[in-house]
Amino acid sequence: MNKSPLPRLCLALLGVAGCAAPVPSRLPPYRVAESTIASLHEALRTGRTSCAAVVRASLGRIEAYDQAGPALHAVIARNPAALAEARALDRRQAGAAALLPLHCVTLLVKDNIQVAGMPTTAGALAFRHNRPPGDAAVIARLRAAGAIVLAKANLDEFAFTYRGSSSLAGQTRNPYGPGLTPGGSSSGTASGINASYALVGIGTDTGGSGRVPAAVQALAGLRPTLGALSTAGVVPLAPSEDTVAPLCRTVADCARVFDVLTGSPGSTAPASLEGRRIGVLRQLFPVPATPEQRAFVAAIDAALARMRAAGAQVTEVDLPQLPRILATYKTVKPYEFRGAIEAYLAAWPADADGHPRSFEQLLASGGYEARNRAPLLEYAELGRSPAANPEYVLNATARLPDVRRAVSAALAGLDALLYPTRANFNLDADGTTSNNPATSRLASYGGLPALALPVAFVAPPGHPELGPQPVGVELLGRPGAEAALLGIGRAWEDLSPVRQPPPATP
Repeated sequence: MNKSPLPRLCLALLGVAGCAAPVPSRLPPYRVAESTIASLHEALRTGRTSCAAVVRASLGRIEAYDQAGPALHAVIARNPAALAEARALDRRQAGAAALLPLHCVTLLVKDNIQVAGMPTTAGALAFRHNRPPGDAAVIARLRAAGAIVLAKANLDEFAFTYRGSSSLAGQTRNPYGPGLTPGGSSSGTASGINASYALVGIGTDTGGSGRVPAAVQALAGLRPTLGALSTAGVVPLAPSEDTVAPLCRTVADCARVFDVLTGSPGSTAPASLEGRRIGVLRQLFPVPATPEQRAFVAAIDAALARMRAAGAQVTEVDLPQLPRILATYKTVKPYEFRGAIEAYLAAWPADADGHPRSFEQLLASGGYEARNRAPLLEYAELGRSPAANPEYVLNATARLPDVRRAVSAALAGLDALLYPTRANFNLDADGTTSNNPATSRLASYGGLPALALPVAFVAPPGHPELGPQPVGVELLGRPGAEAALLGIGRAWEDLSPVRQPPPATP
């Protein structure tokens, strides 16, 4: 990195890419903070910046904010090859080549997803030496399209919960407030993208791990249809529920990334709310019993009114089977984790890195947070013979088709169901005021696509110290309906761009 005072100020604090170099007077300098894929590519084409300058500025933001300043603890490791990859892309562009679809798009990758040449730790000290061979399938596709992995992100250890803490990198913080939960388990990915460390985050979602942090950090978070994206090279939690989940500051960026990952351009077609049919699932709204909840629901209702005014057909719907679904089914991670993690750890030789090869070795290592010993012991027992357990068999066989039938009936004549991703404003460090797992279960239990997106920024009544906080909703669709969900999200974003950058990371 350039050591002179002015470039350091530009790179670390302002997030200006190339601000120390001459810039044509008629064009403003390109800033990585709050940038988009479209603005990056326009700046590259017009010569306002270079890919190397973008990477240096992005690394400068990590240096300024991750251990210093607000100390977000969002990053576990930086990619030592990132700057070299950026320079290679600059040479390619200088050769008059057209920009690749994701040319110089910087990525913050959750550290349960493999990146060649870097450890894949799942946040655990026990896995700090894990060096699986090669990129995860999704990372290989993104790199082939021109993306650059900037760093690996902190997460809730093993992706177990929403807390966002790991034995390897500590507690991730939310840039909107140090006393607020960052959401999880894709905590570091979300906080880093919120702080503009990179353009796009690649997380995972099992029971809400991508959508929950998106909701509390004003991001777009996409959970694709189960199986739409490969999970090869991803540390498993519950293969029956796991999926890769993009996290972005704009829905448009998530749409572009999803299209690259699927090889389909459908999600980036022109978007409009005119004629979109949205069903409001009031069963998953909080009962407005407090001033905070009343303000929270009122903010969503105001957004719905704006959607109607823009031509969307917004109606109230009911899902009669919802109480039974929530009472009958559970996550399968206690049953699937043991076998899945053992298969993963056995997938490459141990002599090179000395990583654990079995669940017993993991458990005996003690290389994890003390809070995770109890679930690991539970998963050790429940994972021995899951096929002999009636509860597992029920959830592994009957749950997905049952949930899909119920949701399909509620979606009759509609493009999407809408409900809050969380139950209230994010008011505390552990998320108890905003936590409502029921809102994330439908998509996970049914293997259905869901998009979390912000619809408002409101100051929670009685909490002037917090300032405005995001209010988010989730759009749920049929299998394969990602393009429709992203289209609604992009149209809303064009109509009402509500995102506010966090003041802690200017």
